[in-house]
Amino acid sequence: MFKKPIIVFEGIEGSGKTLHINYLAKYLKKRKVKFIKLREPGGNKGSEKIRKLILNNKSNLHKVTDLLLYLAARNENLENLIKKNYGKKLILLDRFIDSTVAYQHYGMGIDYQFINLINNFLIKNIKISVTFLNLVSPKNLRLRLSKRKNLNRYDKFNIDFYKKIQNGYIKILNKKKNKYVVIDSNKPISENKEKIIAEVDKLLK
Repeated sequence: MFKKPIIVFEGIEGSGKTLHINYLAKYLKKRKVKFIKLREPGGNKGSEKIRKLILNNKSNLHKVTDLLLYLAARNENLENLIKKNYGKKLILLDRFIDSTVAYQHYGMGIDYQFINLINNFLIKNIKISVTFLNLVSPKNLRLRLSKRKNLNRYDKFNIDFYKKIQNGYIKILNKKKNKYVVIDSNKPISENKEKIIAEVDKLLK
């Protein structure tokens, strides 16, 4: 059904999503599958500039300003990379629209309808094939963040905030069961890698 799918990796900090998307990228290279890989915020030159502003530890932005910057970075990727490659190459995304709902709505309390309105305006007819939601326990979250050498602004929230976001992701999951695959990041990495590869192989058949 999806020969050139859009595959999204979601999850809070320390959940392993970036590790797994990088592993999947290596796997696709071995299989000689054409793809592009983007992260949010970031991706192209304009989006990376916005990323630096959002995640800078010296930034003290209002939560709505944060939201609009995330959406601006997303639009840069959509207009310059995603729309041009949609249906032509497999697209890997390290975070996408559900991150905005989880963090800015469930985490920060910004109106869902407002977020959804802009997201829908930006993405239009682009469809996500599957989302891998990486879940992590508070214990492992603390451990993994403690090992990071450089912490950005979004790595420094309290544990209760991350719990709220992860619960938000689960609420999103319950509305989109057919497009979500849960990855328990407390399990061995090798086991999760196999699960992800098996799901992606289904999409590529």
